[in-house]
Amino acid sequence: MRKTQLSCAIVAALASTPLLAQESEAPAKLETIEVTATKRAESIQNVPVAVTALSGKALENLGIDNFQDYVEFLPNVVFQGTGPGQNEIYIRGAATTQSNIMLSSVQALQPSVAFYVDEQPVSMAGRNLDVYATDVARVEVLPGPQGTLFGASSQAGTIRLITNKPDLNSFGAGFDTNIGFTKGGEMSNSVTAYFNMPLTDKLGFRVAAYNDKQGGWIDNVMNVPGEGGYIGSAVVIDRISGGPLADPVAMDANRVTSPGVNSNEEASVVSPQNDALVEDDFNDALYTGARFGLLYEFNDDWDLLVQHTQQTLDTEGVFAYDPTLEGESSAIRFAQEENKDEFGLTTWTLEGRLEKLDLVYTGGYLDREIDTLADYTGYTNGGAFAAYYVCNHYESGVEAEDQRCLDPTKYFREDTTTTRSTHELRFVTTMDTPWRVTAGLFYDDQEVATVGQFKIANTDGELTQYGFNNLQKTLVGTDGINSDGGPFPSEISFVNDITHTVEQIAVFGQFEYDITDSLTASVGARWYQIDDKYTGSTTTVDVTRRVQAFGSLDPDELAAVGLDPDAVNAAIASGQLETDLLGSDGVLTVDDTIFKFSLDWKVNDDVLLFANYSEGFRPPVTNRVGGGLAKNQSGAFENFRIPVYSTTDTLDNYELGVKGDFLDGILRVNATAYYSEITDLQTSRFDPTNISFLVFTDNVGDAEIQGIDADITWLATDDLVINAAFSLLSTELTSVNSELEGIAAGVGSELPYSAGFSGNINARYFFELEGDKRGYVNGSVSYTGDRYAGMVMDAYVMEDATQLIYGTGSGLKIEKHADVYEGVTYADSNGDVFEGGRYVQESYMLANLAVGVTNDVWKAELYVDNVFDESAILNIDTQQFTPKVVTNRPRTIGVRFSYDYY
Repeated sequence: MRKTQLSCAIVAALASTPLLAQESEAPAKLETIEVTATKRAESIQNVPVAVTALSGKALENLGIDNFQDYVEFLPNVVFQGTGPGQNEIYIRGAATTQSNIMLSSVQALQPSVAFYVDEQPVSMAGRNLDVYATDVARVEVLPGPQGTLFGASSQAGTIRLITNKPDLNSFGAGFDTNIGFTKGGEMSNSVTAYFNMPLTDKLGFRVAAYNDKQGGWIDNVMNVPGEGGYIGSAVVIDRISGGPLADPVAMDANRVTSPGVNSNEEASVVSPQNDALVEDDFNDALYTGARFGLLYEFNDDWDLLVQHTQQTLDTEGVFAYDPTLEGESSAIRFAQEENKDEFGLTTWTLEGRLEKLDLVYTGGYLDREIDTLADYTGYTNGGAFAAYYVCNHYESGVEAEDQRCLDPTKYFREDTTTTRSTHELRFVTTMDTPWRVTAGLFYDDQEVATVGQFKIANTDGELTQYGFNNLQKTLVGTDGINSDGGPFPSEISFVNDITHTVEQIAVFGQFEYDITDSLTASVGARWYQIDDKYTGSTTTVDVTRRVQAFGSLDPDELAAVGLDPDAVNAAIASGQLETDLLGSDGVLTVDDTIFKFSLDWKVNDDVLLFANYSEGFRPPVTNRVGGGLAKNQSGAFENFRIPVYSTTDTLDNYELGVKGDFLDGILRVNATAYYSEITDLQTSRFDPTNISFLVFTDNVGDAEIQGIDADITWLATDDLVINAAFSLLSTELTSVNSELEGIAAGVGSELPYSAGFSGNINARYFFELEGDKRGYVNGSVSYTGDRYAGMVMDAYVMEDATQLIYGTGSGLKIEKHADVYEGVTYADSNGDVFEGGRYVQESYMLANLAVGVTNDVWKAELYVDNVFDESAILNIDTQQFTPKVVTNRPRTIGVRFSYDYY
C-alpha cells in the first residue's frame, strides 16, 4: 500500500493531469486538475472546451522554465521568432508572416494568440512577453477563438500562465539549482527560490526569485569572403535598383568599385570586417527577476490579492546560424548584437461573494522597456533604396573614377516603451438553478512608444536621394514624439519616432442552461469598441498628418503630405483604398459583436461530449505610408497602393470534442476535431525592392484550417505513467488578394509555420530505494514535421542573392509553387524572373532523458536535454533578404537539485 501512494505522488509530477493516491487497495486513478478556462474554477474534464494544462510539477520535472521549452510539449502551439523575448505564438495553424521582429512595435500587427499572466493580458505584437516560469501552478492553453471571454487577440487561442499565490495555512520555502554543460558551448546555471509565510491568520506573503544564465553556443566568426563569408555584391544592389550595373553597356560607361572592373559580375561591394567582434559562444541570455504577492482575507467572503513581477532579460549575440558557413553554430555579424527587455507587472484581484453572486474585480499595469542594438548590414542585400545608401554613383556630379560601393556595415538601434492598463469587473451567479450567468465589463489602454535609429548610409558625401542627408537627420513635420526630433548623430541615416495607442472597451457575457441533468447549452457574446491611434513621424514621412489627411480627405491636407487628391479619391471610389474607419483626428475606430454557442452532453460520470461554434478577431492596423504607390509600377505591382489600414481579420471555428476516463480511471483521452475559416487574413509585408522601404500590413486573403488535437494519459502500472499528445493539421489559402497574386503563395497553398503532424510522448518510471527515497527515470520525445517559412514565394530570389553575396548557396530546402500557381513566377523590380518557391523548415525530433532520486523534501537529478544533439530548424529568418536559421540548444548535460521545506 505504501508503494502505491508513493508511486502516485511521484508519477503525478509528470503528467499534465496528476494522479490521485487512493486510501484503499483499489488501483490509483487519474485525478483532474482545476482550470479557469471559462473564468470559473472547474475540473479540466468538465469544461466543455478544448483545454491543455501543464501543471507546475510537470513543468518542474520536465525541466521547463521558459517560453521556448514549454511550447515543445504543446503540439498545437508553435512559435516563430529570433530568440528569447522575440517570439510570436501561433495556435492551430492560424499563422501569417511577421516579417520583421525588430520593427514589430512600429508595424503594430496584433498577435492572433492572447498571452495572459493570471488574469492580465500581456500580449505584444512580435515580442511575446517571455515570462520566466518559476513558482507556477500551471500553464493553460485554450486553442480556438476565445474572444467572447478573453477579447481581441484571442482570435486563434489563449495561453495563460497561472502563478502560485500566497498560502495562509502554512509556511513554505524552497530552492532549485541547475548546472548544465552544452556541447560546443558555455556552461549554464540557474538558481530559483520561493518563500511563503502567513503573517497573520488573514494576511499572507509570498516571494519567488530567479537568476538563470544560459550560456551561448553560436560563434561569431571572422568574415572570410569566398568561404561562406560576406563578399557583398553591387550586382545584387543594382539588380533591384535598376542601376548602372544592371546594364553591361552602362557598366562600361560607369566604372564602379575600381577602373579594373570590366563586367557587372566583377563589381562588388567592399567586404566589411568584423575582427573586433569575433567571439565564441556569443549568444548568452540572462533572466533575472522576482515576483511578490500579498493576500489579505477581509472575512470568509472577501479577499484581495496584489502581486508584482519584475524581470530583466538580457541577451547578447544572435540565436541563428548562417547556413552559408560550415556546421550549424557559426554566424557572421558586423555590429554588437544585444537586447535588453525589462518589465514590471503589477496586478490586483478583489474577490467577493454576495448572497447569490460571486464578484471579481481585477486589474493590472504593465510597463515594459526594450533596448535593442542589431546588425542591419543585410539590408544592403535587398531593397531598391540600398544602393543610395552604399554606392555613390547614384549621386549627381560624381566623376566616373570616383564611383564606388563602400563598406555596407549598418546597425539598428531601438528604444521601445510599452505601457498597458487593464480593468475587468465580472459577476458569476451561484444560485441553485438550472441556469448560470457570467457577465462583465472590460477596459484596456495600451501605448507603444518607439524610437528606432538606423545607421544605413556609408558614403563620403551627402545622400540627398529620398530625403537622406548625412548632415541633417531630422524628423519630418514634428519636433519628435518620443525623441527630441533631431538632428540625430551624423552616422544615423533614418529614424522612426512612432507612438501607437489602443483603447478598448467591451461588454461580455455567457449564459448556460441545463436542458436536462446531462445536457447543457450555452451562448456567449462580446461587444467591443477599439480606438486605434497612430502618431509620429519618420525621417521622410509625417505619419500624424498623413493619417489625419486620409481621415478628413481634405484635398489641401492630402497635397501637403505629397499625395494627389484626385488619384486618392479615384482609388477610394474603385475600392482599392478604404478610409471609412478613420476619423479626421486620425483615430481608427472599429466596433462589433462576436458570439459563441456550445452544447455539451455528460454521457456518464467519466465521459463528456461537446460541440462549439466560436468567433475570434484581430483589429485593423494603420500603416505609416498608407495610400502610397509602389515604387515598382510593372507586373504584379502596377498601380499597387499600400493600404491605409489592413482590415479586421476574423476566424469562425467549429469543433467537436470528447473528454473521457476509461479502464477504471487509468486511461484518459481528450480529443477535439475542428474546422476554421479565416476571412481577410492579416499579414506583415516588407518589400523595399518593389514597394516601400517601410514595413506595412495587408490582408492576404481567406483560408481554411481543419485538424485534430488529442492528449492521452495512461497509468500503465503503479510505477509507470505515459503521457502523449499530437496535432494533425491541414491549412489552405482559399483566396488571395488580387494585388498579391504572384507574390504571396497561391490558392491551395499551406499557411506558414505549422506542421501537418506534430506530437510528443513522455514517460516516467520510478522504483523504491532504501529508506524513504525513491528513484525515477524520465524520458520524453517531441516531433515537429515540415513547415513553410513565410507567405511570400521569394525563396529562389533570396537563394540567388545568397550565392552572389556569400559565394555559396544556403543549402536549405525550397519547394516550388508552380504546381499551385501555374505559370506564375516571381519577378524583381529590374525584371529578372525567378521561379516561385518557399523555404521549408524541415522536420525534427528532440529527445530528453533524466534520472533522479527524491524523497518528500529534496530531489537530485542528472539530465540530458537533446540526447541525439539534433539541430532543429525553428525558424528561417529572411528579414535581411538572405536566410538565417534560428536553432535550438545542442546536447546539454547537467544536474539539478531542489529542496522544499514545509
